[in-house]
Amino acid sequence: MPNPELRAQVINIYKELLFLGRNYPLGYDYFRNRLHKAFSSQAHLENEEQIRKGIARAEFVKKEVEAL
Repeated sequence: MPNPELRAQVINIYKELLFLGRNYPLGYDYFRNRLHKAFSSQAHLENEEQIRKGIARAEFVKKEVEAL
């Protein structure tokens, strides 16, 4: 089982991205479905280093969405 702190970080960035998706140009439903698929595809990760890389990638996506 992964570190509870990392789990909280993943959940937090997911919620932040969902919130930002409200203003996504292609619509909230499109954004939410893509976001869910992206996070679900990484749900199997157990290595803390890989999880941290995923969080960093999500932070990058967050900045890109904010720039729209």
